[in-house]
Amino acid sequence: MSRQKTIANPVSLKGLGLFGGVPCNMRFAPAPADSGLAFIRCDLQSPVRIAVRASNVVKNPRRTSLVNGPAAAETVEHVLAAIWGCGIDNLSIEIDGPEIPSIDGSPLPFIKVLQTAGVKELDAPRSEYIITEPVAVSEGDAMLAALPGPTDCLEILYELDDLRTPSIGKQVLAFRLDKEDFITQIAPARTFMLEAEALEAQAQGLGKHLSAKDLLVMGPSGPIDNTLRFPDEHVRHKVVDLVGDMSLLGKRLRGRIVACRSGHALNHALVRKLLEVIARGARGNTAGEPILDIRKIMRILKHRYPFLMVDRVLEIDGDRRAVGVKNVTMNEPFFQGHFPGQPIMPGVMILEALAQLSGILLSRRLEHTGKIAVLLSMDRVKMRRPVRPGDQLVLEAESLHVRTRTGHCRCKAYVGPEVAAEAEIKFMLVDDEPV
Repeated sequence: MSRQKTIANPVSLKGLGLFGGVPCNMRFAPAPADSGLAFIRCDLQSPVRIAVRASNVVKNPRRTSLVNGPAAAETVEHVLAAIWGCGIDNLSIEIDGPEIPSIDGSPLPFIKVLQTAGVKELDAPRSEYIITEPVAVSEGDAMLAALPGPTDCLEILYELDDLRTPSIGKQVLAFRLDKEDFITQIAPARTFMLEAEALEAQAQGLGKHLSAKDLLVMGPSGPIDNTLRFPDEHVRHKVVDLVGDMSLLGKRLRGRIVACRSGHALNHALVRKLLEVIARGARGNTAGEPILDIRKIMRILKHRYPFLMVDRVLEIDGDRRAVGVKNVTMNEPFFQGHFPGQPIMPGVMILEALAQLSGILLSRRLEHTGKIAVLLSMDRVKMRRPVRPGDQLVLEAESLHVRTRTGHCRCKAYVGPEVAAEAEIKFMLVDDEPV
């Protein structure tokens, strides 16, 4: 099994954002195992961590944008593609502005900087997902599908069909990510626009700092004031965007992806569908070997009978997501009064189970900090169906953000395929004082 990687030393670069033209200093810093990728907005009054995950994506035309509250990281796809191409799993990306530097519009400048940092292998297995069933999304004449295929790489087949623009036309590319050389074959490919699109963007106040020499602008007969790095540079850059957007999955993808005219919106939709499939698989495998059994859970949580509400933890994805189980039996003490003759698990106890799983998830970040998570508030609480003796609650917790003093998780509880309860739970992180 391959091991997770980070960089050995911090490295920096700077440049202007592609759309806004705002200067941005960027610093890549090593990160521990299972922490994943995250942008850190260091220019704000308190630094804000923006995790690279699908739930943090917001709609913006022609780019991938991430947010955490008011903090944003814009146009992240090229740097994320560079990070994947370098085989890096955990990284803190510190920025002092809202938009990532564009440099030349390709991942190559980021790769060159990361190569000078060196790679450090970590003592943890790499998180991978092998596609086992077809998953497809479409919009108009655009289509994107994830299919079973090779188990040791991600095979990409991309068709770019722009017959309305003779200088682009129809281009098809097949590439095996993690097998063929991403750095030389894909990473140099730059973002491109049609001449009309570039003029319209500048009329809207976007990219005013750019000329056709800084950006690949396609006219009727070819690039304006520029030259192509590959005859099919356009489809290669579409693969760049796809690879960058697949980083939102939080796992190295294995299998086959077939794309036709796909853009960022469709890429994001595929990631969300894949995450649903992964979650469904975890919920359907509750009899599997636990990541944490009850003995390990009791070392993390301070709760004891009758308030220990998590029996096992099936999956933990770094400090981002956890899946656990609560087996509901008639022996639960609350069934004596809720309700005799019609036993229903109290909603507050379901929420308590979700809060405890969230505490286990947050403990991944709080380990060795001397802090514990104490319940602060619950929002958007919804009880969807009754839970009765004999049911098995599958609990899911996803961390939205963890700051110095607070943590915030989105949670759901399932009985089979049905959602029983959901809530957003906030915690105060306080000192763990011995009794």
